[in-house]
Parts: sequence; structure tokens; C-alpha cells
Amino acid sequence: MAKGPNAFRTISEAADELGVPQHVLRFWETKFSFIRPMKRAGGRRFYRPQDIAVLSGVRALLHDEGLTIKGVQKLHKEQGVRRLIAVGAGETVPVTTAAAGPVRAGEP
Repeated sequence: MAKGPNAFRTISEAADELGVPQHVLRFWETKFSFIRPMKRAGGRRFYRPQDIAVLSGVRALLHDEGLTIKGVQKLHKEQGVRRLIAVGAGETVPVTTAAAGPVRAGEP
């Protein structure tokens, strides 16, 4: 049985949906204070639909648009989480924002 669109996702389900490994989601939690999944007893993570939307935006900015972690942090600080969700939904990033963080080798 498939989960509904409003169901919470485990870290493995979120990782599969976003196309990134689980350890990347855990790493992003350390770098982006706005990524805060619910944690149950034992530290098990559950991602809400809005968490998935934000993560989708972060993934698009880092992997597709080529922003650095600092670039995504700056975009969040300047334009908020709604902008990240919009990017995850397919909106493009203005050129001025893309220039905010050059791509560095080895940075996810």
C-alpha cells in the first residue's frame, strides 16, 4: 500500500524520493538549521511533506543549480524557506543569487 501525499516519510523513503543517500540528509541537517525532521524515541527521523518540499529545493540548488552550502544558507537568510520550496517545485534561481556561492570541488 502506497502512502498518501500527507503521510510522514522515514529517512529511507525521503532519500529515495529525493534521489540522495540517507547520509546526505543527515549531513544537510547539520548544515541547514531549517531542516528539522520530527524525531521519535531512539532518534528515528520522520519527514513531514513540508520537510520533503524544502529538501527538494535544497537538493535542486546544490545539485542542479550548482550553489554551495553557503549560497543556499544565504538564499534562505535573504528570501526564506518559501523560496526554497518554490525552487523545489521548479522555479529557477535568479542569476544574482547563483553568484552568491561559487561551486567548490568536493562540496555536496
